Amino acid sequence: MNVTIVEGDLLDQDVDVIVNAWNRNIIPWWLLIPQGVSGAIKKRGGVQPFRELGRMGAIPLGHAVETSSGDLAFRSIIHVAGINMLWRSSERSIRDSVRNAISVAQDRGYKSLAMPLIGAGSGGGNPAKVQLIIEDELAKCQFDGEVQIVRYAKTPAKR
Repeated sequence: MNVTIVEGDLLDQDVDVIVNAWNRNIIPWWLLIPQGVSGAIKKRGGVQPFRELGRMGAIPLGHAVETSSGDLAFRSIIHVAGINMLWRSSERSIRDSVRNAISVAQDRGYKSLAMPLIGAGSGGGNPAKVQLIIEDELAKCQFDGEVQIVRYAKTPAKR
C-alpha cells in the first residue's frame, strides 16, 4: 500500500472511493445538519448517499458501509461510524473505522481511496494525534492500492 498525506479538499481527490466520517446512524440523516465532509458531500453530491445510509439502520461503532456517490465522480462512498453516541471519537473507533474502510475497499477491488482525519472534526480529536493513529493502523492493513490521508485545507498547500 502506498500512503500519502494530502492537504486540500477530500472531494477534489482523484481516487476511486472516498471515506466519509459519519455517525452511528441512530439519528435519522434528515434531522441532522451535516457538517464537514458530510456537509460537503450533501452540497456537492446530493442526498442520495444519505438516503441509502438511512435504510441501513444503526451502524456499530467503527464499522464501515458503502453507498453510491450520488452526483460525485467517485465509484462509491465508504461511510465509517467514527464517533460514539456522545459525538466523540476514540483511538479504538478511529482504528476500527480505518481497518473496516480498507477492508471494504479491498473486497470491492478499489485501487485508490482518500480518507479524512476520522474523528478530528465533530469527533473532537486532535488532528495531529488522529493522523498518527490512522497512519499506524494503515501500516497494519493489507490493501493493494493507494491511500490518501486528506488534511482539510480550503486551498491546497503549495509545495
